[in-house]
Amino acid sequence: MTCHNTTDIKRIIPCLDVDEGRVVKGVKFEGIRDVGDPVEFARRYNSGGADELAFLDISATTKNRATMLDVVRKVAAEVSIPFCVGGGIRTVDDVRATIQAGASKVSVCSAALARPQLLSEAASAFGSSRLVLALDAKRISARVSAQVSASGEKLRWNAFTKGGTVDTGMDALEWAKKAVELGAGEIIVTSIDTDGAGSGYDLELCAAIAQAVSVPVIASGGAGSLEQIADVLKNTGVAAALVASMLHFGRTTIQEIKEYVKSKGVCVRQ
Repeated sequence: MTCHNTTDIKRIIPCLDVDEGRVVKGVKFEGIRDVGDPVEFARRYNSGGADELAFLDISATTKNRATMLDVVRKVAAEVSIPFCVGGGIRTVDDVRATIQAGASKVSVCSAALARPQLLSEAASAFGSSRLVLALDAKRISARVSAQVSASGEKLRWNAFTKGGTVDTGMDALEWAKKAVELGAGEIIVTSIDTDGAGSGYDLELCAAIAQAVSVPVIASGGAGSLEQIADVLKNTGVAAALVASMLHFGRTTIQEIKEYVKSKGVCVRQ
């Protein structure tokens, strides 16, 4: 198939959730278990056709420590693709140190919610293209937003902080729009409801965020089949799909994902 321009090309991004130097995986941010060595995974995905690699130090914020930059350096040494690092980023100095350790992009979540001005400061210092908002969102019972589901329900998602443990009460769509105004050049939107469950991405959430902002949106949380990955890339307006469990546990490869989504009419790099 012919991709008319570069914005048509969707990215497949393996995600390494790292805890104390090891890749881990859980379900809905709970039940974390050890999966393997981040350096080995990085090497495999870099040579396997990944368009980018995401690295999230999932316990840095909750344990009130800095990102493990020694691990970041080791992973960065193994990859030639764009490398996004998040977790424990609290200040512009943290952003600088993470970039110096080898990250091409830095994602922020909790610190930006606590002090939104961090986004404008980091964007001013390093450019919006290197600044990613990590948005952890969960559906709440009060369905009061303008988004309406296929069944006619009004939908609302709140932005959560501290590894998905604290509800900020802030509407996720409004936070996404504000973050972009402040300088975020990309958004990774993770559905806490679907994360690690293998039941598919939250398509309504992904579409709502993608429609709300002008920057690329990366869908995260819930990939369990090739069909689900194709679905989120084709039908929500997102620019990329984050994939973890399916790749980590050997249920598929990046090339298999790309061949499948291409067969469904999605433009990808080979």
